[in-house]
Amino acid sequence: MPNPYTGIGNPYTRTEVLERLNNTLSRGESIIVAGAGCGISAKFIEKGGADMIIIYASGRFRMAGAGSIAGMMAYGDANAIAMDIGEYEVLPVVNEIPVICGVHASDPRRRMWHWLEQVKAMGFSGINNFPTHTIIDGQFGQSLEETNMGVQKEIDTVALARKMDIFTITYVATPEEAQKMAAAGADAVIAHVGCTVGGSIGVSDASIGLDQAAEATQAICEAAHSVRKDVMVLSHGGPILTPSDAAYINERTDTVGFVGASSIERMAVEQSITDLTREFKAIPVKRIK
Repeated sequence: MPNPYTGIGNPYTRTEVLERLNNTLSRGESIIVAGAGCGISAKFIEKGGADMIIIYASGRFRMAGAGSIAGMMAYGDANAIAMDIGEYEVLPVVNEIPVICGVHASDPRRRMWHWLEQVKAMGFSGINNFPTHTIIDGQFGQSLEETNMGVQKEIDTVALARKMDIFTITYVATPEEAQKMAAAGADAVIAHVGCTVGGSIGVSDASIGLDQAAEATQAICEAAHSVRKDVMVLSHGGPILTPSDAAYINERTDTVGFVGASSIERMAVEQSITDLTREFKAIPVKRIK
């Protein structure tokens, strides 16, 4: 059941979240998940009909005018930022849809079982692995793994969350990661194909094409489903910017929906505020004589 004290809204149990998502699919609708970096975004994401909201540190930086990649940097305590946004901005204004907390699983200062209990107590209905080290490769990525601060910590945290009966929706960047997350018990996997293109602070050259994104996403779908058929796979990032882009990926892969952060809350704000300001600036005024 929803919140036992209010009778509506968060927190939901893992079973309840899965039931809601499966009901969306049974109606022939795509699952749409949106990242929210502030309360006003969350309020209107819910009004727009999203199935779920994820809160993570990149949202705060994004809504402060910085690129989402800032959420991957040491510019703040990612776990504390997500908790703060949830407690004071998003959870108070979201009425009904599940709200998921981004968890920086490799944080060496936190006992993850204890942190996940705090996430549950705050009223979140699940966790997501962000900041995620799945999108860090090369020597730095290897160094993180060798010092026990890499992707394996995220996989371990997903397994822990499953043991604690917490819903998990997890980023992966490779088929191998998809298999490991599915084996750990992830309920949903997000095929991350890179930082989102477009707008004033999106990437440009650091992105693959839409057809390449479809190929990479389908490889992740097949890998996850080779372990468990019930894993939901959603698309995210790179060139997948618009609803038509997400539809293109859905049509060519086994994804059942889309996760948008920059593509929803940032792109909606950038152009609409610009256009509205220009309209106000163009209003007539009597000349002062």
